[in-house]
Amino acid sequence: MTSAEKLVVARQLARLGVDIIEAGFPASSPDDLDAVRSIAIEVGNTPVGDDGHVPVICGLSRCNKRDIDAAWEAVRHARRPRIHTFIATSEIHMQHKLRKTPEQVVAIAKEMVAYARSLGCPDVEFSPEDAGRSNREFLYHILGEVIKAGATTLNIPDTVGYNLPYEFESLIADIKANTPGIENAIISTHCQNDLGLASANTLAGARAGARQLEVTINGIGERAGNASLEEVVMAIKCRGELLGGLYTGINSQHITMTSKMVQEHSGLIVQPHKAIVGANAFAHESGIHQDGMLKYKGTYEIISPDDIGLTRANEFGIVLGKLSGRHAVRSKLVELGYEINDQEFEDFFKRYKEVAEKKKRVTDEDIEALLSDEIFQAKVIWSLVDVQATCGTLGLSTATVKLIAPDGEEKVGCSVGTGPVDAAYKAVDQIIQIPTILREYSMTSVTEGIDAIATTRVVVAGDVSNNAKHALNGQSFNRSFSGSGADMDIVVSSVRAYLGALNKMCSFVGAVKASSEVPQNQSV
Repeated sequence: MTSAEKLVVARQLARLGVDIIEAGFPASSPDDLDAVRSIAIEVGNTPVGDDGHVPVICGLSRCNKRDIDAAWEAVRHARRPRIHTFIATSEIHMQHKLRKTPEQVVAIAKEMVAYARSLGCPDVEFSPEDAGRSNREFLYHILGEVIKAGATTLNIPDTVGYNLPYEFESLIADIKANTPGIENAIISTHCQNDLGLASANTLAGARAGARQLEVTINGIGERAGNASLEEVVMAIKCRGELLGGLYTGINSQHITMTSKMVQEHSGLIVQPHKAIVGANAFAHESGIHQDGMLKYKGTYEIISPDDIGLTRANEFGIVLGKLSGRHAVRSKLVELGYEINDQEFEDFFKRYKEVAEKKKRVTDEDIEALLSDEIFQAKVIWSLVDVQATCGTLGLSTATVKLIAPDGEEKVGCSVGTGPVDAAYKAVDQIIQIPTILREYSMTSVTEGIDAIATTRVVVAGDVSNNAKHALNGQSFNRSFSGSGADMDIVVSSVRAYLGALNKMCSFVGAVKASSEVPQNQSV
């Protein structure tokens, strides 16, 4: 996601009622630091709702001073800042990854938690990575030591999704019973989904005494993903009596909107049969089910679609079309939960009018696709002017592309390809001349009908590995960049997506170069 997209999602998480937003890994890149800082400044200081809710803004760091300094620089602007630092504690990780003894790991953890507190951060979270496979006695010891050093939250990760629910419940219960000073800290869970048990393990941990649950929207995350916010929240809401009366402050009415927003900005599409937020989660096709639903909805629905804000009908009866004015369109944006400034609205309204001239009715899905394409893109370095393509069985596919360069000069590229999209991409490459590899390409229609808007998503990679570091192992890697585009013409949609990814790449390279020029003794 771009910094702008991350900020939009963070605003929505605050509306959702999320208590702590772990906004990023600031040491991984200058762009991530800037994104977390922006979220801390705005979302971390803006009360939301009738109760004036302000979420904690958290930055992730490994147990080293450079990471912790970057995390503090990013989150210190928030009203309620937090640093989350971690180090591996399982035998397999300490031996093969860290190559350190248990005594060395304990010493590092204590020192770094104390260092984070010494910076002025009142709230420090500590995670023993791979706790699910760690020795219990060693866990009690290291957790007790970091509590003494100032840790306020102890996050217990099942990092590789190895535990079964009864094992994880036992782990949390044992930590609660045997860790010295545990009454001075909150126990948290962090469950991966490698065996499809992340949400079940999270609920088991809550039942055993965990009072912070680390989750993600739509269950996105490393490998098979993380515990899903919507699954955990709705399970607690639906079966809270079996969990000792546990509840959350999440406003479930915002779940559907948040899920769609994360899908749109991350490019990670939810499978149709995903629990709670999948397209088929409330669809009833079987005749037996339909018969029961017609007689009484409770026969086959344990929660109502209304509970997660699935109802999208406009209470004012506004149907957007080519005659709709600025006020009606802006009202629709507010209804969908989007806040944009006047200039952004004017840019969006221009695109809206172009589409409305060609479509009888503009749907909510069309609006969201255009918003993502027009407003929440990377910083514009190269901008699209025109695309013209020809294709078919009678000859080679050709494409002509006109772009505006960073210096404002118009540049034109022409190429042939195996198809119109291939030809258009080669024409863009001819102009920009950045070596890239197209890793992923996908296209979907956002609505039904022959006049549907096509949304294209691409992932590209190039030789830009400097200073991009993996959040867990700290190794440099060849970073990928995603882009999305929307248009009623599939070739134009494809070029917009490709250009969005290339603009992200250019921005990242520029930020890396700028940060490398900062003297070592200067603040991040």
